[in-house]
Amino acid sequence: MTLHDRDFQAFSDALGQSFERYGFAVVTDHGLDADLIGAAIDDAKAFFALPEDVKRQYHQPGTGGARGLTPFGVEAAKDAATVDLKEFWHVGRELPEGHPYRRYMRDNVWPTEIEGFRRHVYGMFDAMDLLGRRILSAIARHLGLADDWFDDKVQLGNSVLRLLHYPPVSADAPGVRAGAHEDINVITLLLGAEEAGLQLLERSGEWLDVAPPPGALVVNIGDMLQRLTNHVLPSTTHRVVNPPPERRGFARYSTPFFLHFNPDFLIETLPSTVDADHPDRYADQAITAEDFLLQRLREIRLL
Repeated sequence: MTLHDRDFQAFSDALGQSFERYGFAVVTDHGLDADLIGAAIDDAKAFFALPEDVKRQYHQPGTGGARGLTPFGVEAAKDAATVDLKEFWHVGRELPEGHPYRRYMRDNVWPTEIEGFRRHVYGMFDAMDLLGRRILSAIARHLGLADDWFDDKVQLGNSVLRLLHYPPVSADAPGVRAGAHEDINVITLLLGAEEAGLQLLERSGEWLDVAPPPGALVVNIGDMLQRLTNHVLPSTTHRVVNPPPERRGFARYSTPFFLHFNPDFLIETLPSTVDADHPDRYADQAITAEDFLLQRLREIRLL
């Protein structure tokens, strides 16, 4: 589906139907600056190619991986027996000195070895953040809410851009590139999934390959939005499986943007999603976005 202002209703309808059915949608013609995205991804590849001891200088243990490097072999899917075969870099929102949300959001760290890294990567963060809000406007319309319903609830959200590197996989590697999981956040915007491996779990119990065309954006619902909508919009289980033998020697790169609510936003079920046939799954279980995030980070071994 394509994102156009001139037929926003059609985009909203198609997006909502895809989300209700799969929890996922593929968006083409999304308007992101290809040169900016390409520069940010090139910088990510350059960083991950640095020597391990240089990269490790940017690891901040005990912080939940909120900023900087999370080294290879740290994160695991909830309840997984093995760790994921990946390393990644996190960039978050930059706030002015004295802002009350600074108690929730750490300062970014920036590698000095890659010229232009900060400019390109934070430029990508801003672009994905803006696009995410437009997609949320379409979701709001699909849910019968005002187009701007989400705006003041995510404007300063604890969102994260993840630069992901899945190294080549040996034939006897334990585990998979990313174990079966659901995302924690509101929605995830994913670029760079052209190298095969991403799969979603169908209602039938079968795994379905997600194979977007080059440059397309994959968007999926996270657990926070599933909870808010009483599962009208499902947070679908997905994974990244290891490549076939002929692709084992190739690295995989992707750049998911995890869009979050403002830390103090109270997640409680939308009344419009509750009726006699669909009782409130979370009655009297309202939780702030920050508390929900911390709870889930502990489950995936980042805290």
